[in-house]
Amino acid sequence: MKRRYASLAPGVVVVLLAACGPAFAAHGGSSAAPDADDPGTTLLPPLPVRLGEDSPCTGASDETATGAAWSQTALGLPRAQRISRGAGVTVAVVDTGVATDVRSLSGRVTALDGADQDCVGHGTFTAGLIAAAPETGSGITGIAPAAEILALRATDDRGVPSVAGVARSIRAAADRGAQVIYVGQALRTGRTELTAATAYAAKRDALVVAPAAPDAVPREELGPDGEMPTGPYWPAAAPGVLAVVDFGPGGVRQENAPPAHEPDLSAPGSSMVSVGPRGTGHYIGSGASLAAAGAAGAAALVRAYEPGSSAAEVTRQLLATAYPSDTPRLDPYAALSLVRDEQRDEQRGEGAAAVAEPAAADFPPPADPGPRDRSLVIAAVGLTVVLLVGAMAAVLPRGRARNWLPPGRRADDASAGR
Repeated sequence: MKRRYASLAPGVVVVLLAACGPAFAAHGGSSAAPDADDPGTTLLPPLPVRLGEDSPCTGASDETATGAAWSQTALGLPRAQRISRGAGVTVAVVDTGVATDVRSLSGRVTALDGADQDCVGHGTFTAGLIAAAPETGSGITGIAPAAEILALRATDDRGVPSVAGVARSIRAAADRGAQVIYVGQALRTGRTELTAATAYAAKRDALVVAPAAPDAVPREELGPDGEMPTGPYWPAAAPGVLAVVDFGPGGVRQENAPPAHEPDLSAPGSSMVSVGPRGTGHYIGSGASLAAAGAAGAAALVRAYEPGSSAAEVTRQLLATAYPSDTPRLDPYAALSLVRDEQRDEQRGEGAAAVAEPAAADFPPPADPGPRDRSLVIAAVGLTVVLLVGAMAAVLPRGRARNWLPPGRRADDASAGR
């Protein structure tokens, strides 16, 4: 049975995104000026959700984020990446495609069936959140900067997804051996097809991660009074899928974010900074799909560090070590560093293969001191003895002269008092 937690309930605001053609109810403020938590001092261009029918492809950004993103600090990436960087793990990105000439992903992207072209830029952006390597002049890095990316397209060139496309790409990713499958879409239909596709991936030990809410809602899907739908969303709602919702620098979701449906985990997803499909600059974006990318990157860290762990074990590990909240918050460092005795007992109780006890630290026996060390010890002992003898030589005569009486009391006074 899929584990669920209480969802967040943001307010409802409808925003018209000019770059997207159709009207969407979506996050506001993606293009707002960066605050103190944002990297660099420049205004980064917003990442589009979808493109209109006549809109050109997303171009290159002329702006570079010079500092680290707030999300990198919130997730404790400097500490986590000292333990694991995701080497040897392949993360499938089921989205709008991933550009293969992005410098921070160079040499680590394999694209299937034309997925090396990304007109919208969303797939490249999320691939950067997962696996971008740090570059000179920028503090931006992905969560698992040594992981491999397998790009698969689940949308048309405008960014509009289809149930068949998502299901087909999930199956293809599992067949190609991806250990983590990130899906960037939250669909209101496709329960049967996407449940079957994620079950297919689970049988091949692939962990599927998906957003528990859409980044934007088409106007035609709004209620009579402009209400946003509340889910469920697929494939996030399918059994075994890790459903992720976003939060921002203040620890809460943006007020006008689409409601999430029963998320398992929360992760940074507002004011996120990553690469675009062209050029070397950066974009800024918000949404649950970006939070899901972060969780996929964290799963890659764990699978690289514990290669014997199954997809289900990695999910339990991320949930068991998450920071307690209404929706537990992703903590990659804790997932890599904490020993989970309860999880091990649960696995044994379910008849799963026993997880090996962590080996005790093997400290070497004290080394036999060499001649030089023995000489230093003897000299130190001798000096101590000399100092003690000198101190006694100074104290004993005074004690005898005073008949060993305390200071301030003379010998004749002592005699008179007897």
